Amino acid sequence: MPTFADDEVRAAALARIQRLRDAHPGGIPRAALKEGVTLHKERIPLWNNYRGIFKPAVLGADGAALSIQTSVESPYDDEHDLESGRITYKYQGTNPLHRDNVALRRAMELQVPLFYLVAIDPGVYDAISPVYVVAEEEARNQFTMQVDSAEARLLPQDFLATVVRREYVTRTVLQRLHQQQFRRLVLKAYREQCAICRLRHIPLLDAAHILPDRHPNGVASVPNGLGLCKIHHSAYDSNIIGIDAEARVHVRADILLEIDGPMLKHGIQETAGRKLVLPHSNTLKPNRHSLSERFERFLAA
Repeated sequence: MPTFADDEVRAAALARIQRLRDAHPGGIPRAALKEGVTLHKERIPLWNNYRGIFKPAVLGADGAALSIQTSVESPYDDEHDLESGRITYKYQGTNPLHRDNVALRRAMELQVPLFYLVAIDPGVYDAISPVYVVAEEEARNQFTMQVDSAEARLLPQDFLATVVRREYVTRTVLQRLHQQQFRRLVLKAYREQCAICRLRHIPLLDAAHILPDRHPNGVASVPNGLGLCKIHHSAYDSNIIGIDAEARVHVRADILLEIDGPMLKHGIQETAGRKLVLPHSNTLKPNRHSLSERFERFLAA
C-alpha cells in the first residue's frame, strides 16, 4: 500500500465530503460514503462503518485520523454541549494507546481537520467538517472537538479569533444535531410512522413540535413531539389541522368545505375525527397540557 502526503489526502477527502453533502442535502447515504475518493488512481476509503475513529492506510502508521462517526445507537456516551460550543468524543474502548485513539490524538497534535459523520437515520449521515480535536481528557476517556468553517483554513490564524469563531460555528452545528436527535427519538417512539396516516417511509417523516422552540415549554423532548409525515406536519404548523388534548384530529372548517383533488379529500379532509397512533409508553405520549394549549391556537386561527 503506497503512502500519500497527509494534506493531499485530507484536502481530497474533505472536498469529496462537501460534494456529497451538496448532492444529498437530506443526509449522505452509506452507499455514497463507501465509494471513497480516488487519488493518483488509488481508491482511498473515507470511513469504516464498523469503527468510530478511522485512518486510511495510505496515511501510514503514524498518520492522523481522517474521520470519526457516531451511529444511531452508539454504545458511547458522546456529548454535544450547546452551552460551551464543544463536542466530546469518547475513546475507542478505554485504552488511551489503542491505535484509533492514538490516531485521533495525532490529529490533535497536528491540528489537522477531520470530518464527523453523525447518523441521522439508519444508514444515513450528516457530515460535519472541518472538525478539530482541541483537547483530551484521559481521566474521562474522551477528546474534545470543535467545528470550524471551511473558509477559515485560508485565513490568518489568530488564537482568540479562532476560539470565538469555532465556538460560534460549533453551537450552530449543535443546534442542527439536536433537532436531528429530536427527530430520531420521536420517530422511534412513533414506530417510524405518521401518527395520522401511518405512512412508514422514513425520508417522508418529520418530528413536529407541539409547542415551538421559542415557547418556554417548547423543549425538544418526545412528549413535545409528534411523528408526522411532511404533509401533515405542514398542515399542523399551518393550522389547517389541529389536534386536541385527546389526540384527536380536527380540520379547519373552511378546508372541510373546499373542493379540490384526491390529496385534499383523502389526505386532509378524511382525517377529521381520527385518533392519533401514539407511542406505547405513557412517558413518551404527547403532553396533554401542551396539546391543549396548541389546540387553542388552532381554534383562534
